[in-house]
Amino acid sequence: MPDAQAEERHAPGDDALWNESWYFDFAAPDGSLAGYVRLGLYPSLGVSWYWAYVVREGAPLLVVRHHEAPLPSGKQLEIRDDGLWSQIVCETPLEHWTIGLEAFAVALDHTEALGAERGDRVALGFDLEWEAGAPAFDYPGAHRYEQTCTVHGEVLIGADTIPLDGTGERDHSWGPRDWWRFGWCWTSGHLDDGTAFHAMRPLIDETNFQVGFIVPPGGDLEPIEGFTLETAYDADGLPDKAKMKIGSIDFETSVAGHAPVPLVAPDGRTGRLARALCRFTAADGRAGWGWTEWNQPNLRQ
Repeated sequence: MPDAQAEERHAPGDDALWNESWYFDFAAPDGSLAGYVRLGLYPSLGVSWYWAYVVREGAPLLVVRHHEAPLPSGKQLEIRDDGLWSQIVCETPLEHWTIGLEAFAVALDHTEALGAERGDRVALGFDLEWEAGAPAFDYPGAHRYEQTCTVHGEVLIGADTIPLDGTGERDHSWGPRDWWRFGWCWTSGHLDDGTAFHAMRPLIDETNFQVGFIVPPGGDLEPIEGFTLETAYDADGLPDKAKMKIGSIDFETSVAGHAPVPLVAPDGRTGRLARALCRFTAADGRAGWGWTEWNQPNLRQ
């Protein structure tokens, strides 16, 4: 388990793609509202990447994507840019984080999120809290940890205020990250009996690195022994469904809402992060919601 100091910002390395990132995702118990935030700091590039994506049943995807936001000053994770204010606060290390957001999002189809990102401007706000559901899980051999959470607060969309009492996950990592070098799959979710799970693996042949955990209802965090994956893709090359085995649990996983991010490297390489709200159904009938991402690098050469 990481110590409390790990929650703080870290001194940057010399690599041009050194980054420090904080991810937070959430989902309502019925999957009707879900979203995620990522703040990535790139000191060598002099910019922050800020993402806030929201998917809702029967409604367009909402996108806030700023890839040239200024770096926050000092230790505070406060971002100000044109049409964007956000503050990410560690209230209690390894226990409690909050996110405030006031921004203009773009409402669009997920395919347009990978194109010109044209759509209707919509006011989007978060007043959300992530509270630990289990101890943080430290990745072996990496500067990264993950934590399953309960999530509650309010999401503001236009004139509507939507209460949220759901689940989610957060992670914190730092070090060089070349999105355009190789693919990976990352996933996390919660089942209706209270089980939480997380897994990650690179999508390259020469590695057997598989990592994650399961937290049974009322139980302790249990590291998994393996994560296998078989993905089916749609006509646009985006994931549509997958068969997963996370530890001892077999899942049928179906994409319920795409929220993909286009990625362009400083040297012109391109890719996309195919992030999606997913419905997970275990072989024994348990079911639930969560997020999965497939990093898809080098789409155009």
